[in-house]
Amino acid sequence: MSTLLLAMALSAGAASADALNENFDGGVPTGWTVVNNSAPQGSIGWFQGSAAAFSAHQGAPGSYIGADYNSGADVAAISSWLILPTSTYHNGDTLSFFTRTADKSIFPDRLEVRFSNGGGADVGHSADSVGSFSTLLLSVNPNQDKAGYPEAWTKYSVTLNGLSGATSGAFAFRYAVDDGGPSGTRSNYIGIDTLSISAVPEPETYLMLGAGLGLIGLARKRKAKAA
Repeated sequence: MSTLLLAMALSAGAASADALNENFDGGVPTGWTVVNNSAPQGSIGWFQGSAAAFSAHQGAPGSYIGADYNSGADVAAISSWLILPTSTYHNGDTLSFFTRTADKSIFPDRLEVRFSNGGGADVGHSADSVGSFSTLLLSVNPNQDKAGYPEAWTKYSVTLNGLSGATSGAFAFRYAVDDGGPSGTRSNYIGIDTLSISAVPEPETYLMLGAGLGLIGLARKRKAKAA
């Protein structure tokens, strides 16, 4: 009986967010949203990676997600969004991913990781708008420096904090480059791969686990007394 109670306590560890592991084997995952607010807008937003540029962090050579200068046209303010589905989050939930640019790149790239307290896909309608994704969690190469974006797969992680409790929200990647596009002085090609969301257990999980362990201890005491 006590073993069953412990199993119930452990199985009750429903995470606050939907745990996620994504290797982008099939391009943009189902349920994710792509919005290209670049001005002027180019021919493509986020797309299946190309092994001709570089190979994926893991898996098949092209199994990653990419964005490049074609998000804009001519000389552009690039703002291309990749938005994850809305989920419920708690403080301590962590998003991790790997990213890189092409070898010997002379055109600087920049990537932002943002969070919307409320979720959805409202990123506004202009190149400088962020809509409800006003919380900037991370910027890779924030100053758009040459050689500032890693040219080998590099891991980044962001952890949520400051939430008032269970929060409906969404993460988003924003490929954001000034003076980008085919005729600009910035923007080349980036990839994202091996993404995961690890969620902390809800507080009730610890309470149930504690209760289960307490009952096990009580059962052992009773057995010892009976012996």
